[in-house]
Amino acid sequence: MFAGLRFAVSAGLCLQVVGDNGAGKTTLLRTLAGLLEPDEGEVRWNGQRVETRSLEFQREFVYLGHQPPLKDDLTGRENLRFGLALRGTAPAGDAGRAIDAALAEVGATALGDRLVRSLSTGQRRRIALAALRLTAARIWLLDEPVTNLDAAGQAVVASMVASQLDAGGIVVAATHQDLGLAPARCPQLVLGRRA
Repeated sequence: MFAGLRFAVSAGLCLQVVGDNGAGKTTLLRTLAGLLEPDEGEVRWNGQRVETRSLEFQREFVYLGHQPPLKDDLTGRENLRFGLALRGTAPAGDAGRAIDAALAEVGATALGDRLVRSLSTGQRRRIALAALRLTAARIWLLDEPVTNLDAAGQAVVASMVASQLDAGGIVVAATHQDLGLAPARCPQLVLGRRA
């Protein structure tokens, strides 16, 4: 794991977490997301110590792990509606139009009516990216966000991250892939010895 770790991320920045396999990148993201409890220390948001499992804090972020959080027996669109209902959020206006726009943005329009179990890993990732786009979360916690994506899909992720930062959001991404951001907008946090 890691010890003595301290960092801060300001609005409009992406913290790129890098390190060898097993260095703790996923553990760090899961701790920030409240899925794991730190052995010691605390998570702070807006200068205040937070209970990572509090509903108020949970509304502020979205976590996208290695495995997209999708239900195999639902279509892409059904998964997106389910995700909106689960978070208790709905986009302004017609949810159907917002879902269609999110699918189009990630190049997944043709996938919306297919059962997720019939999709490739990269196609599933695109549906999960559409779900990410639909959230109003200020903080995105992304674990290897471009895994299983072709060059066009990787460009979509880079564009989405830049858009999130432009809107004053924060991204913490565990990835060794270039996200297409200037170094000043994407400082690195190196865990362990860098690969």
